[in-house]
Amino acid sequence: MANIHLTLATEDYDHVRDLGTGVVKPQGIDLTHLNFRVEEIFYRFSNALEWDVSELSFGKYCSVHSQPNAPFTGIPVFISRVFRQSSYFIRAGGPINRPEDLKGRKIGIPEWSQTATIYARGWLVHQVGIPLKDVHWVQAGVNEPGRVEMAKLKLPDGVSISVVKDRALTEMLIAGEIDAIISAHPPHLFEHGDPRIQRLFPEYRPVEEAYFKATGIFPIMHTVAIRKDVFDRHPWVAMNLYNAFEEAKRRSMARVHAITMSQIPVPWGWEHAERVGRQVFGGDDHWPYGIEPNRVTIDAFLQYCHEQGVCHRRLAPEELYPREVQSVFRI
Repeated sequence: MANIHLTLATEDYDHVRDLGTGVVKPQGIDLTHLNFRVEEIFYRFSNALEWDVSELSFGKYCSVHSQPNAPFTGIPVFISRVFRQSSYFIRAGGPINRPEDLKGRKIGIPEWSQTATIYARGWLVHQVGIPLKDVHWVQAGVNEPGRVEMAKLKLPDGVSISVVKDRALTEMLIAGEIDAIISAHPPHLFEHGDPRIQRLFPEYRPVEEAYFKATGIFPIMHTVAIRKDVFDRHPWVAMNLYNAFEEAKRRSMARVHAITMSQIPVPWGWEHAERVGRQVFGGDDHWPYGIEPNRVTIDAFLQYCHEQGVCHRRLAPEELYPREVQSVFRI
C-alpha cells in the first residue's frame, strides 16, 4: 500500500528538524514540512486549516476543544515550553517594583488567549494572590496596532478587557498609559536595548526555577494539531506521527549532550544540559511528550484556562487527545 501524503507546519526546531529533512520518517506517511514563524502558522491554521498537521498554541488548542465540533484533534507532543515569569515587562522608574504592585494596575496583553499570558496570569492569581478582576486588562498589538483576539472567550464575572485598535502596547507603556505588558515576544524596544523598558524580574531564572520546584509546572506553549478530517480517514497517523516526533527529539537530545564534538554552538552546552536536567528536573528526560509525564502541567493549565474564560468548560487532560495516543505499548 502506498504511503499517504501529509503537510506539516512548524517553526525550525532542532528537535523537529530530522522529521523535516526526512532522516526520521513516520511509518506510512510522506511528509512535506513547511517552516514559518509561529505567528503565521497559528493564524493560517486557525483561520483556514491550510495544512494537515500543525504546530499550534496550546491555549488555542484547549479553547477550541472546550467548544463543540473542534475541527482538529492532535497528539501530546509539546514542541515549545517556556517559563513565563520572564514575560512581564514594566516601565523603568514606574510604579511597579514587585509583583504585588500589579494589583489595581493596567496590564497590556497581545491576546487574552495567548498561552504565555494564560500561564502568567495563573501565576499572578495562584502564587502572587491578585485576582483577575483586580487588574485593568488592555488588549492590543505589542509593537504594532491592530492585533485581534483569535479565540472565542467566555470571561468570568468581574473581568473586563479594553481593546485598543490604534495604539501598540509598547507605545502605551512608555507613555505611562499602562503599567506592564505580558507578552511571549519581548517588546521590540526592549530587544533593542531601550532602557525605558525592563523585565519585572531582571534575574528571572531563579524565580522560574523556584516556581517549578514549588509547583511541578513546566509550561507547555505549543502542541501538535491534526485536521479532524485527516484523522477520521486515517486514525493510525496519530501514533505514527507521535513516534516520529519522539525519535526526532531523541536524536536532538543526543546532539545536545554530545561531548566529542560541538554539535550545538554553545560553550559547555552539553555540561549545561546535563546539569539542568539533573539539578532542576531531576532526571534525563526533561522534555517529555505524552499526557501522563505532563499531567501536573496540563491539569494546571486547564484550570487556568477555565478560570480565565479561555475554555468554556473545565476539561480533563484525556479530553484533549484521541485514545490512540493516550498510552504507548511497552515490551
